[in-house]
This record gives sequence, C-alpha cells and structure tokens, in this order.
Amino acid sequence: MTETTPRTTRRLGRRFWWWVLTALLLALAFVWVFPFIWMVSASLKTSGEIFGGGLGLIPETLQWENYSRAWFDGQFNVYLLNTVIVTVATTAIVVVRCALAGYVLGRYRFPGSRLVIAILVATLFVPTGYTIIPVVKLSMELGLLDTLAGMILALAGAANVASILIYAGYFRGMPAELEEASIVDGAGFVRTFTQIMLPLSMPVTATVGILTFLFTWNAFFLPLVFSFSNPALRTVSVGMQAFVGENSTDWPGMAAAGVISLLPIVALFVFMQRYFVEGIAGAVKS
Repeated sequence: MTETTPRTTRRLGRRFWWWVLTALLLALAFVWVFPFIWMVSASLKTSGEIFGGGLGLIPETLQWENYSRAWFDGQFNVYLLNTVIVTVATTAIVVVRCALAGYVLGRYRFPGSRLVIAILVATLFVPTGYTIIPVVKLSMELGLLDTLAGMILALAGAANVASILIYAGYFRGMPAELEEASIVDGAGFVRTFTQIMLPLSMPVTATVGILTFLFTWNAFFLPLVFSFSNPALRTVSVGMQAFVGENSTDWPGMAAAGVISLLPIVALFVFMQRYFVEGIAGAVKS
C-alpha cells in the first residue's frame, strides 16, 4: 500500500498538468482562430449587429443576402475567376522554374554555382516595392500592363529563393545511382529530370505549389498596379476595395467576401497538408 500510493500520486500529478497544458493550448488555439470565426459570424450579420453586438458570435437573423451582394454586386464572381486564373498560371510557372533551378544547383557543381546561390539569397533582402518601377516599365514596353498575362508574368518573375533552395536540398539528398542508371539507359538531362527526378520530388512540388499558391492568392501590391486602370482585372484581395465607399463601408459584404476568398485556401491546405509536411521535412533532412 505504501508503494502504490506515491506512484498513484505521481500519475495523478502528471495527468493534472497534462490537462492544464491541454486547456491552455485550447484557449490559445481559440484566440488564434477567433478572428476567422468572428469574420464568418460578421458575414451573416447586419452592420448594426457588427458594431452593436461587441464580440458576440451568434447573429440574431442569418443575413445570407450578404453573400449574394458580395458575389454579384461586389463582382466577386469575376474577381474570384481572375484570381484562380492568375494563381494557377503563376504557380505552374514558378514550380517548373524553381524545380529546374533547384535540380541544377542541387545536383551539379559548376564554376560560379556558389556565387549564383549567394546572389539568390541576397535578393531576399530586396523589398518588393523597390522593383515595381522596372516591372511596370517593362510591362508597358511589352504592352502587358493592363492584362492578366502581364500580372501573371510579374508575379511569377519573383526570385522565389526559398522554393529554389527547398528543391535544391531535396535533389541533393537523392542517390546518384538514379542519374547513373538513367544515363546508362541513354536518357539525357531533360528526360532524366522529367521522368525520374521530378516525379520523385512530388512532396517538395506540393510544398512549393502550396506556398506559391498562398502567396499569389493573397498578393495585393502587384495586382493593384496591374488592375488600377481596369477594375475588371482585380483579384479578390484588390476587390475588397469595392465595399469601401466615400461615405460608408459595407462591412457585412466585406466579411462575406473575405469568407469567399478564404474558403479555397482552407480547402487546398486541408487536402494537401500531408504533402506539405512531407516536403518540408524532406528538404530540411536533406
């Protein structure tokens, strides 16, 4: 009896602190997601409820017309389509370009390779606003300033150093026997990359694709510049301005538009989170 009592006490003590830690983490998680929950709640309220209800989350009457107003009157049906086109095209270009650059930097040693990596890392410290003038000037010269194609090329033309380094780290950890076997079979650089190395890097491709998708979907500065004189080219982040008037702001409509713009991102991350974690873990391990 005297031996089991101390063990039982220690076990109860560990469980007590485990429950305390769990409660603290749950409280922190609720605080973390509360802005999103409040936005969903505000999208179903009237303006009077938003400002008069404090932090209350339950609407008196569900105002589904806020979503209809955001979708049609706020033209989010057009903005969402623009965002999908720009995001998918930009993600495809970035993934292909970063995969090729990462493969070369990760698997080959050539004169100046370290200098190339150093220059890429140095571009991380260049703010986006510093490069907007040459980007706009080049787009004007090419006649792409007020087009979705120009917006896509401008967003895809970023350095994407983190994505390149993730690919380089992953490719560097692959066994050299893969390339040697492909060379014996008569495969060249392009065939080795497209048929062997790239399919094996699907976790990293998913990671880079998700990161690029998130960045492009939420981009504001470049889409604002490229759609400034043509509102029909706005993306969802820029389209939020449609709810801000000279004398008032449609807060319920803006909240509904925010929910609409976030749902594809949440669905994508839930579907791809396993590949995202595997890609990050594989790149770090390499």
